[in-house]
Amino acid sequence: MSWKLKTLRTCVLGSVLCGVSVGALALVPAGEVGDALSRPALQASQAEKAVLLGAAVTGSGRIVAVGERGLVILSDDGGVHWRQAATPVSVTLTAVRFAGGQQGVAVGHGGVILTSSDGGESWTKRLDGQRAAQLALEDAKASGNAQLQESVELMLADGPDKPFLDVALNDSGAMLVVGAYGLAFASADAGQTWTPWLSRLDNPEGLHLYAVRQRGQTIVMAGERGLLLRSTDGGAHFSRLETPYEGSLFTAELLAESDIVVAGLKGSLLRSRDGGLSWQRVDTGVPASFTASTLAADGTLYLVNQAGQVMAWGRDALQQVSSQALPALNGILPINNEQVVLLSDRGVSTLRLAGQAQGSQQ
Repeated sequence: MSWKLKTLRTCVLGSVLCGVSVGALALVPAGEVGDALSRPALQASQAEKAVLLGAAVTGSGRIVAVGERGLVILSDDGGVHWRQAATPVSVTLTAVRFAGGQQGVAVGHGGVILTSSDGGESWTKRLDGQRAAQLALEDAKASGNAQLQESVELMLADGPDKPFLDVALNDSGAMLVVGAYGLAFASADAGQTWTPWLSRLDNPEGLHLYAVRQRGQTIVMAGERGLLLRSTDGGAHFSRLETPYEGSLFTAELLAESDIVVAGLKGSLLRSRDGGLSWQRVDTGVPASFTASTLAADGTLYLVNQAGQVMAWGRDALQQVSSQALPALNGILPINNEQVVLLSDRGVSTLRLAGQAQGSQQ
């Protein structure tokens, strides 16, 4: 990858991330990121009103939300009250997951990965961009892939400013993170050690990876220019899936191991019931880009978009579940059958659903 091409793609990534989420996701100089990687997040007087990008629920029902400047906020009463947890970094955090009770992981800018073993009360930095690039370079050299090696060498020289954008976590503590320029790393020991997966992916151009989901042995990664990768053996091997859409895909869900839904730019929504062999386009009627999605405990698929709409999909149809005027949304998390937590550049809020698509997908 030439420096000219890399500079162009960096600008594109910054523009896309600003448009899809919020200004906090714009790429910043590597020097500033480096400082923020070693500076604990400041305590904010109204952290619940800051830019927030991801949320998850712990085994005890605590809600954990993450966002700009290393913010992690906690609620133990369904989103009524919030308090800030201490974190060791000040970079923007983009996604968070919990599994197996109190085990959690958060990822973000500067290639940062944080883990928590106490439901989000405290966090430990497990990886940053500099170390991630070094691991990726070792992996690229071992693979014998000259193109991959050149790309990783450029990332290493450019500094630790590349963001991780999503993470998957299972009850055993296995983690899988993805991000800009095709970054992909896995950990089998709750984040203590990390293995690069870049050489496993059919992504020679280093397209950005925006979302990762896992169900059993099936993993899907969705990204830039319609990129969609699937593994059916827990990540040992990946194949590239062809879809009828070439725009960026910002979110994905596995309704079942062979039932995939992906969504992204300009209201694009696709579903495959056969593991990606064939696809059905879903007419959303809205040109606004989808930014996030989640599966509720009852199987209902919720999606949010830049137009501030909250949608549920059941019985093969989308329906809007709120008539409230809302800002562009970055994330959604169901609390129960009647309420969801919403994230935006104005902070966190709870929404009582006007109507739902009940039960599993048809």
